[in-house]
Amino acid sequence: MTTPNELRLLPWSGPGGKPCYLSTDDPGGYMSRLADNVEAVQLGTAAQLLEMASESLADEDAEPFELRRLGHALADALRDVLRVAVSRGHLPAAGEAHRI
Repeated sequence: MTTPNELRLLPWSGPGGKPCYLSTDDPGGYMSRLADNVEAVQLGTAAQLLEMASESLADEDAEPFELRRLGHALADALRDVLRVAVSRGHLPAAGEAHRI
């Protein structure tokens, strides 16, 4: 997580899709706990979508519309997971080069 006096990238966007940051020394404060809970929900949703994708891709009779809708949901979940990773310091910020 963040160290004291470091801005925390929150798991939601502000107006115009701009990133929101939290400045606090209290990891147990209301906003910190809210962000932790939102991140947990986002990660849980991503895990559920991954399971659904595995099942859908194995289904030869899956409808293209359903697969496309699932693809959009997976893209949203991946965006959320990447934001959590950046927030927790496991990835460079979005503007920095990513190395795999």
